[in-house]
Amino acid sequence: MYTLSAMLTFHIPHAASLKDKRQIRRSLVDKTRQRFNVSVAEVGTQDVYQTLTLGIAVVSGNAAHAQQSLDEVIRFMEEHADADLIGIDKE
Repeated sequence: MYTLSAMLTFHIPHAASLKDKRQIRRSLVDKTRQRFNVSVAEVGTQDVYQTLTLGIAVVSGNAAHAQQSLDEVIRFMEEHADADLIGIDKE
């Protein structure tokens, strides 16, 4: 069994409140969960309204498949986020 994770940090320049941030987070997390079978959660910067930090976990029986899936999820989130991806930390 292979487990890969990544932490993505997004900057949301137009967010004026935590409510704006939550709306963007909810949309991005829901879209990602519908398309991919991965775990996604906000893992940091909960009180900073212009920064969103999401953690992603992928589990697979094949290392290459796990890596490919994680890369696809990151690419999808970068394209569909209403925010700028400013950091990726893979583990």
